[in-house]
Amino acid sequence: MPCIARLMLTTMPDILVTGGRGFIGTNLSRELCSRGHRVWTCDILQGEDPRHFRVDVSSFQQMDAIFRRQSFETVYHLAAEYGRWNGEDHYENLWRTNVVGTKHLLRLQEQHRFRMVFFSSAEVYGDYDQLMTEDVMDRVPIKQMNDYAISKWAGELQCLNHEVMFGVEIVRVRPVGCYGPHEYYSRYRGVIPIFVYHALKGLPFTVYRGHRRIFDYVDDTCRTFANIADNFIPGRVYNVGGREEWAISIEELADLVLEITGADPRLARFEGEEAFTPRVKLVDFSLARRELGHDPQVDIREGITRYVAWARQVYSV
Repeated sequence: MPCIARLMLTTMPDILVTGGRGFIGTNLSRELCSRGHRVWTCDILQGEDPRHFRVDVSSFQQMDAIFRRQSFETVYHLAAEYGRWNGEDHYENLWRTNVVGTKHLLRLQEQHRFRMVFFSSAEVYGDYDQLMTEDVMDRVPIKQMNDYAISKWAGELQCLNHEVMFGVEIVRVRPVGCYGPHEYYSRYRGVIPIFVYHALKGLPFTVYRGHRRIFDYVDDTCRTFANIADNFIPGRVYNVGGREEWAISIEELADLVLEITGADPRLARFEGEEAFTPRVKLVDFSLARRELGHDPQVDIREGITRYVAWARQVYSV
């Protein structure tokens, strides 16, 4: 549906969301629009909204055409190839989109001087097994564990470099376990859409033991991301995720999905730890709470219930 900003007494700044037809991009665009911002989107996917551009972020010519047509105060840069195994199977697309595409945005930022919110990932913390504060990489050598994580860290380094060289204004965010409506099933997606899709379709799925995660419902996540437009502090980096007390093991998550979907418990096939994947992620969200008012409201049971209801409609089950 086209995004029509509510009538405001003053004109709100224009915002561009790259990857605006994707999972987080769709939800974030709606949240920004609901606050009165005039939101434009671009994506490799087609869209009906007259403020949508169908482009490939890895093409400088296509991206340049957007900025020749329209100016923006803030750009939320979400366009990316997602996932560890996606990065292994389609590494050329991953590096073109996540690294070359980000370089294109940075070059355009040099010219047009918009503010940018760069979407990284908690995957950049790699094999670090202590509390993940935003400054960890400044203190400890970190080994990212897959091409996706490396590409996201490369994007962060590009941002840091451009901040110093060209004085551009960037905020980096590292989402942690975001899930919810508009995250469609793919074997490359996160554990929640995979579990839910398989459970609803009556298909077996693998559950790796020994892993524990914090998840954050997308409505909570996107409220915080939208707050950045109103409290933009150049140079900041934020972890954004659910409440620490909502952490759950992957085995418990599988049981919850089976319960809520009413699926046969025998669909879950348990195996040992997953290779090249951290067992536990301990993440500090205090900076986002303090500066962005991050305040997750939807716990994992309620979030999975909402996501399953959406998935039933989408997959007609």
